[in-house]
Amino acid sequence: MSGQVLKDGAIIDPSASRKLPSPEGKPTVTVLDYGSGNVRSAVRALERAGAEVVLSAKPEDVLNADGLVVPGVGAFETVMRELKAVDGIRLIGRRVAGGRPVLGICVGLQVLFEAGVEHGTEAEGIGEWPGKVELLPADVVPHMGWNTVKVPEGSKLFAGVENERFYFVHSYGVQEWNFDVIQPRMSAPLVTWSEHGAPFIAAVENGPLCATQFHPEKSGDAGSRLLRNWVEALNRPAAGGNAPAAENPAAGDTSEPAGGSA
Repeated sequence: MSGQVLKDGAIIDPSASRKLPSPEGKPTVTVLDYGSGNVRSAVRALERAGAEVVLSAKPEDVLNADGLVVPGVGAFETVMRELKAVDGIRLIGRRVAGGRPVLGICVGLQVLFEAGVEHGTEAEGIGEWPGKVELLPADVVPHMGWNTVKVPEGSKLFAGVENERFYFVHSYGVQEWNFDVIQPRMSAPLVTWSEHGAPFIAAVENGPLCATQFHPEKSGDAGSRLLRNWVEALNRPAAGGNAPAAENPAAGDTSEPAGGSA
């Protein structure tokens, strides 16, 4: 998949048009349950951000929620294998093709790229974006702790938290970005950068598809605001190709940071 979306409107997938009901009228969010650890804090943070949240891998829950969150902790190849086991790659692809919002977190960002290299072994990614996940060239890895980010102009995901710090736990990252927009009506993704040993991609906003290398659910007030930005946009028509949410076809966590590597 190209990862590109129409600037003036998202492509609609009729097969994903039945919306999950929310008893309180809140946006519905499914956190993809494929075996990734440490997802309860993400569920709680999304609930505090105003979403009705379910942890599930059922196709109907994945396809029909207003938003899908793809968490990720651990090795790139392992996460890809676990996603395949629950048909997650196909389901993610259907949502993106239909303009339905998806948010990847940590390794959930990494697997959206073409490949990941760990311990000399290269594994194929989902391929929504070009690029390779590689070991950060830093004196100390993992990169664990709070760090600043460089947010591009026009970001809706980072609205109000452009100058804040976010919490990272990872040893690998995407250190180059080469994305060619070949059609006039397509807008280039917005890319946020951070640095640890070298610049690496901290977040991407690409129409319905967004992702962060850091953990917003463990980034205090800044992370809570970012998640609220994403949740509040779920039921709004997309104003352009870089909006964090695309048009709906049917109509912060303050816990202590947890360890891990990615």
